[in-house]
Amino acid sequence: MSMRSFSDRVRHAILFELIGIAIFTPAAAWLFNQPVAHMGVIGVVSATVATIWNLLFNLGFDHALVRVTGRVIKTMPIRVAHAMLFEAGLIVLLIPIVAWYLGISLWAALMMDISIVAFYLVYAFVFNIAYDRVFPVRAHGRTASRALPA
Repeated sequence: MSMRSFSDRVRHAILFELIGIAIFTPAAAWLFNQPVAHMGVIGVVSATVATIWNLLFNLGFDHALVRVTGRVIKTMPIRVAHAMLFEAGLIVLLIPIVAWYLGISLWAALMMDISIVAFYLVYAFVFNIAYDRVFPVRAHGRTASRALPA
């Protein structure tokens, strides 16, 4: 049974967050009528928390998937569940931080976070499919780059 290596998981988490924050920061500043600097801080803190959560969640999810199904291959329903469970956990971790930093209520932070989660839910789904194609799981846990099919 092949699973992703630790270094591959680190690469996955870092790429996910760097690309996500590059899209999130200016879009959130515009959407929520907040200074780019505030959304940048929220983005960096969120990315740091999300990177750690991403690494831990994906490791746990893959181990659970192997226990339940005997393989790490993700079907479309499993990918949808994966993305939704990841984002639900991240909401619980981030709402208090966002509320405190922006000086808003937990309810307002939740409403803001729902919009952010909607973006990241779609982004995570697309990113993970692309990542699996660019860096497929190889025998013995090794990965190799290959071009996306035309």
